[in-house]
Amino acid sequence: MKYKGYMIDLDGTIYRGKERIPAAKDFVERLQAAQIPFLFLTNNTTKSPEDVVKNLAENHDIHVQPAQVYTPALATAAYLTDLNHGDVTGKSIYIIGELGLKQALLDTGLRLNEVDPDYVVVGLDYDVTYHKFELATLAIKRGAKFIGTNADTNLPNERGLVPGAGSLIALVERSTQQRAFYIGKPEPTIMEKALKKMGLPKEAVAMVGDNYNTDIKAGLNAGIDTILV
Repeated sequence: MKYKGYMIDLDGTIYRGKERIPAAKDFVERLQAAQIPFLFLTNNTTKSPEDVVKNLAENHDIHVQPAQVYTPALATAAYLTDLNHGDVTGKSIYIIGELGLKQALLDTGLRLNEVDPDYVVVGLDYDVTYHKFELATLAIKRGAKFIGTNADTNLPNERGLVPGAGSLIALVERSTQQRAFYIGKPEPTIMEKALKKMGLPKEAVAMVGDNYNTDIKAGLNAGIDTILV
């Protein structure tokens, strides 16, 4: 194969909801057989890598390790760790998001703080409330750095297109009159952190995905070759 490593989108590329894509499974198995490193790159922050791996195995017969899954939650954790030169001791955070996001961020050593955190991170939260938005708004107004996991305004489910993380982040942007610093695709931050995790230069890697506005733009924004499927 031409590249020494691959970043691969999940939904729409490896599977469509619960529908299998046989060619995708074949591609992954070819990479595994050739021992070519790859990362599944998803904008989903609600699930941990372990949850993603379980879904791939049980519903799609694709068997990988949690270390081969990379999300904006993990990229945000890496970004904040790097921002503090590897030591987040004494730094605090307020999070709007599901367990996958909270787990990744708290595993760095950041402590939760609803009043005057150093950082506010907003992602998809299925149980979001006005009170959570209120706490986030006030903290950002007091000077907390405002971070958004990803800008996806909608997500498809069995009922149609429903609000995504970007819709929640947009509300906080309006209430604070500040733009969030975005981590996930198509922003370059997640790509840079993923490259660091893979230990490969960008010239040696390709981004594979089905969505031009997220997957392909992510590659273009980071100077990485792209493959649209």
